Amino acid sequence: MKGEIYHPPVLLKESLGYLKADKGGIFVDATLGGGGHTEAILRANPKNRVIGIDRDEEAIERALKRLESFGDRVSIYHANFSQIGKVLEEEGIDRVDGILFDLGVSHFHLRGERGFTVWKEQPLDMRMDRRQKLTAKDVVNKLSERELSEIIFKYGEERFARKIAREIVRRRKKKEIETTKELAEIVESVIPKKLWAGRKKHPAVKTFQAIRIYVNREFEEIERGIPEAAEFVKTGGRIVVITFHSLEDRLVKNILKNLENFKVVTKKPVQPTEEEVRENPASRSAKLRAVERIG
Repeated sequence: MKGEIYHPPVLLKESLGYLKADKGGIFVDATLGGGGHTEAILRANPKNRVIGIDRDEEAIERALKRLESFGDRVSIYHANFSQIGKVLEEEGIDRVDGILFDLGVSHFHLRGERGFTVWKEQPLDMRMDRRQKLTAKDVVNKLSERELSEIIFKYGEERFARKIAREIVRRRKKKEIETTKELAEIVESVIPKKLWAGRKKHPAVKTFQAIRIYVNREFEEIERGIPEAAEFVKTGGRIVVITFHSLEDRLVKNILKNLENFKVVTKKPVQPTEEEVRENPASRSAKLRAVERIG
């Protein structure tokens, strides 16, 4: 942990601005991760207090180290963000000034050993919360061809979903699929090389995204978590959400638009500047949306 280099939080300045963090208040960082957004909120005003939530115990350990100097101005919980109500009840808080959701896959997940990336040979895990039983290995080896096809198409928007599912089932009959490299190679063998050769994105990225979303029930969490969070925002308070792919952004856009007693304050999604993308390429696909309680 000593000397650890933290990756820059995405859309940091914009997040602080839309949260109105400089004005002081109680905030929830619903996706704590490495603690970068939380640290910035705490520094924005000495009166700020942050409740951080994350389902990844390793992320919490890193964040605790990073944020220890802020003392009782920050509280951290190992929980899903859909449990925000229970967390705030435990804190004795019924209203907050702002809530931030950064829905991207953590830099630490991608650099870790849980199979989130196509670029490393790792076990097929993909669990953000290791307390849960279902892994990517279970999904790949146990679900039917039809179920796999539906997952890869629905959550990855992969047009070769049926062929990929068929090939997965064919291969696993010979040998259980255990690693990221094996799964990536299966996808490579299905998608015509002329469609992906020379591109920066690996042809298996969409399939990996789909399986990760399914394993972690990411969309169910969003559908439950944002409306739940809205119940605890005071009048004038805001919810800020950062997404990283089109499926996620469409889902968030519709949820925010339909929240009762809230108005949208970002007519168009806020995207990173060219400078931020140069300094942090991971921010390239990020979009920020914000709403404010009006009653």
